[in-house]
Amino acid sequence: MVHLESDYNNGAHDAVLRHLIDTNAERTQSYGDDRFSQQARQLIRDACQAPRAEVYFLAGGTQTNATMIDCTLQPYEGVLCAETAHINVHEAGAVEFTGHKVIPLPHREGKLAADDVRRWLEAYCADDTAEHMVRPGMVYLTFPTELGTLYSADELTALHSVCRQYGLLLYVDGARLAYGLAASADVTLPFLAQTADLFYIGGTKCGALCGEAVVFPQGHVPSHMLSRIKRHGSLLAKSRVVGVQFEALFLGGLYFTIGREAVRQAMQLRRLFVDELGYQPYIDSPTNQQFYVIPNADLDRLRRHVGFEVWCPVDAAHTACRFVTSWATTDDELRRLQALKHPS
Repeated sequence: MVHLESDYNNGAHDAVLRHLIDTNAERTQSYGDDRFSQQARQLIRDACQAPRAEVYFLAGGTQTNATMIDCTLQPYEGVLCAETAHINVHEAGAVEFTGHKVIPLPHREGKLAADDVRRWLEAYCADDTAEHMVRPGMVYLTFPTELGTLYSADELTALHSVCRQYGLLLYVDGARLAYGLAASADVTLPFLAQTADLFYIGGTKCGALCGEAVVFPQGHVPSHMLSRIKRHGSLLAKSRVVGVQFEALFLGGLYFTIGREAVRQAMQLRRLFVDELGYQPYIDSPTNQQFYVIPNADLDRLRRHVGFEVWCPVDAAHTACRFVTSWATTDDELRRLQALKHPS
C-alpha cells in the first residue's frame, strides 16, 4: 500500500529526528528561551531576510490560526477568507470559538481575488448600518491553497495593497509553505516577509513531528504576546521540542529541499495518472496536493494499492480524489503504482 492520504501521515524527516535525539540530554530554559529556539529564530530571520522579525513556536496549524487571529484582532473584528479556506471549512469553528466571525468570499480555484475583496470592503464601508456589523480586520489566505493552487507575486501584491488601503492585516497560513515555495515561479520567503503582516511556516506537514513557526516579519507584535499565547493554552513549556526541529529544518536549507522533493514526486505522480492511466486532473495543481477525476468503477481497485482522500463527487459516474506527496514519498512507492495500469 502506498500512502498518499496526506503529508502528515508519517513521523519526522531523519535529519529532524536525529537532531532531536542528539540534543535530547541537554538541559535548557523553557517557554522558548532555549538556545535551539533562539538559533532557529535567527535562521528563520536570515531565510526571510527580515532581521527585525519576531518568531513564535506553536504546536499545530488550527491552534496557530485560532491563537494568532484572536491575538491580532480586536474583539469586534472578523476575518475575510475564501469559501474553501481551512479556517472556514476544516477547523471545526476554532476561530469563531475565540469570538471572531469568519467571513467567506467567493474563490477562484481556491484563491481570493483582490477585486472581490475590494468590492466587499467598498460595500461594507458604504453601508450606513456598518457599525452594527462585524468589522473586517484581516484577510486570511493559504499558500498554497486548499486546492493546491498558488498565488502569484502580483496577486499577493494586489491583496496587500487592498489591505493597506482599508487598514486590514494580511495573514498567510503556511501549513504547506515548503511545497508552495518549491512550486512557485515568483514567490519567495523574503517576498512573503515583505508582503504579509504575519504568516506561519508549517512544520507539521513539512518534515517535523509537530510545530509551526509564526513570523511577524516587521516585528510589529501585539503587546504581551507571550501572555496572550499562554492564555490560549498555546504556550509550550518544552518549546525547545519545536525549536530544535526548526533549527534542523533551516540548517543548510533542508526545509526547501523537502519542498522541492515532494513537488518532484507530485509531478511524477501526475505523469503516471494522466499519461499512463488516463485520469484527468480535477484542478491544475503545481504543488504536492494532486486532484484527479476517478471513474467510480475504479475506486475500489485503487484503494487496494494506494491510500487517498475522496474529495467530492463530479457527476454520477466520477469522483474527485486527492493524492498528496511529502518528504516521505519515495521513487520506489511511485514505481509500485505502475501496477495500477494492470487491473487485478
